[in-house]
Amino acid sequence: MLALLTHAQDRPMSVVSTAVPMLRISPDARAGGMGEAGIALSPDANAVFWNRAKLPFTTEQSGLALTYSPWMKSGGSNDVFLASAGVYRKLGDQQAVSVGMRYFKLGEVQYADENGQHLQMAHPNEYAIDAGYSRMLGKRMSVGIALRYINSGLANGYVADGYTYKNAHAVAGDITAFYSGVNAEGTGWAAGLTISNLGSKVSYSNSAMDKDFLPANLGLGASYTLKLHEGGKLTLAVDVNKMMVPTPPADKSDSSMEVYRDKSVFSSWFSSFGDAPGGFSEELKEWQISTGAEYWYLNMLAVRGGYNYENRWKGGRRYATMGVGFKYQWLGANFSYLVPTGKDVANNPIKQSLRVSLLFNLQK
Repeated sequence: MLALLTHAQDRPMSVVSTAVPMLRISPDARAGGMGEAGIALSPDANAVFWNRAKLPFTTEQSGLALTYSPWMKSGGSNDVFLASAGVYRKLGDQQAVSVGMRYFKLGEVQYADENGQHLQMAHPNEYAIDAGYSRMLGKRMSVGIALRYINSGLANGYVADGYTYKNAHAVAGDITAFYSGVNAEGTGWAAGLTISNLGSKVSYSNSAMDKDFLPANLGLGASYTLKLHEGGKLTLAVDVNKMMVPTPPADKSDSSMEVYRDKSVFSSWFSSFGDAPGGFSEELKEWQISTGAEYWYLNMLAVRGGYNYENRWKGGRRYATMGVGFKYQWLGANFSYLVPTGKDVANNPIKQSLRVSLLFNLQK
């Protein structure tokens, strides 16, 4: 019995995987410097990517955010990056409309057949464009919705094993909520809820069986801001995230994987909270935790730090983050840097990841 239990504990758990993983990359250097805890932070134009419900709470009537993130630089890739842009406009004091865009370029890729023979070269990319609406529900509560179009061109035109690979298309939506208990002096709690990327499956081939789930996600966030002195404040934030995607079965036989792939999108959102092969203990390991802190000095200079934790059996993304921010009149700039932790840090492809964001106040 002891031998059987030991073997069960050593069994690698099933990693939840999806199509279009670029939707899970933080497109904001501010939250990127705080361990990627951005659901309940004070609002700015990057709320388009974290929690649209925050936008009616912004102090400016309109704003624009631009972010550039070189990716996998430590692996020698110089042409892989994520670029994003978000813009919003308030309609009075109660409503806001917004548009967001993400573009992920994967550099130059060498295609190969099943025998490892090199075929054509390609320059794949992915992008997503969305539009949203946010509205206050009282003085402290707001909600938001968004609709997103996704295009993933990882292997357009590639032919192998009788399949012709093509661009994948999908439509998805977000539902968000935000509560602000911050008082007029700038001290208090805030909380947020996001349910994002609820949408159709995507397929990269002409096979009806070859369809993948989008990275649907449930996110919960909280933050506390304390005013320390005139122009100085400290914010602590924490987010927890759970993928609303089925966990692959431990049995990787064709019949088991067929049942997994045939699961409907709607049912998968609910079953994802209790379908881990290892039961409740494994289900808990699928929650990802992000924590961060931010200190503003004279409302002009910010220093940030944070940590992101993912169980090693569920992807193992663990890293510390640090960042700085500057703000002067209508312009803001944020920078963040990622430092992986845990095992095999030297070979981690996301080490030394840098994000640069610019924020523009478009109010006259």
